[in-house]
Amino acid sequence: MSGFLGNLMNQAVGAIGGQLGEKFGGSIGDFLKGDGLNMLLSQAQSAGLTDKIHSWIGNGENLPITADEVRSLLTDQQIQMIVSKTGLPANTILPALAQLLPAAVDKHTPDGQAPSTTA
Repeated sequence: MSGFLGNLMNQAVGAIGGQLGEKFGGSIGDFLKGDGLNMLLSQAQSAGLTDKIHSWIGNGENLPITADEVRSLLTDQQIQMIVSKTGLPANTILPALAQLLPAAVDKHTPDGQAPSTTA
């Protein structure tokens, strides 16, 4: 995974430790690859968080998200996948995701647009 996500992870949850931070940062990057961002957009619509996600994609200020909003945005399966990949408990992951997701989505959409879905 890119150094960008690793650095972000270290800043957000530096107390967790470097090796776990790298795993967690990699999990976010893996999640946003392929159709992950489009899935996140769809889930944001269902959770009433579309404006926040679109602020992360567009150019300009990224609106913040809370750990509770992250919980409503992601499915239990998605959270469990990150828990199993990192070995971190959900109560550690959700606040870290609230810090990391806006910048990670922003980084994965450098042109200010969500990627097109591929057939």
